[in-house]
Amino acid sequence: MITLIPRMTEKAYAQSMLNTYVFSVPMTANKAGIITSVETQYEGVKVKDVRVVVQNGKKVRAYKGKRNAPGTAHRKDTKKAYVSLSEGSIQLFDEKVEEETK
Repeated sequence: MITLIPRMTEKAYAQSMLNTYVFSVPMTANKAGIITSVETQYEGVKVKDVRVVVQNGKKVRAYKGKRNAPGTAHRKDTKKAYVSLSEGSIQLFDEKVEEETK
C-alpha cells in the first residue's frame, strides 16, 4: 500500500469543493496503486479518475561565506496525485458538516 499525504494548500482546498483531492505520493507510485490506496485508506469512497503530476525540483543557491563562490543545490522532485471521486467524500480539512433539519 502507498503512503498518501494530503496536500494542505489553498488550491487543494478549492479542488476539494469540486470533489477532487490532492495527495503527495512517492515517485514510484502508479495510478492503479494510488486508486487501491485511496479506496482502502478512506472507506466509503469510489475513485473516478486519477491524474498524476511530476514536479521537478528547482536549483537553489547556497552561500557558505563572503569569500567562497556560491554553490548550487537541487531540491527533490515531487509527485502529486489529483484524485477525483464519484462516490463519497473525504474530510481532510476542519470543515463543519451541515446537517439539514426539517
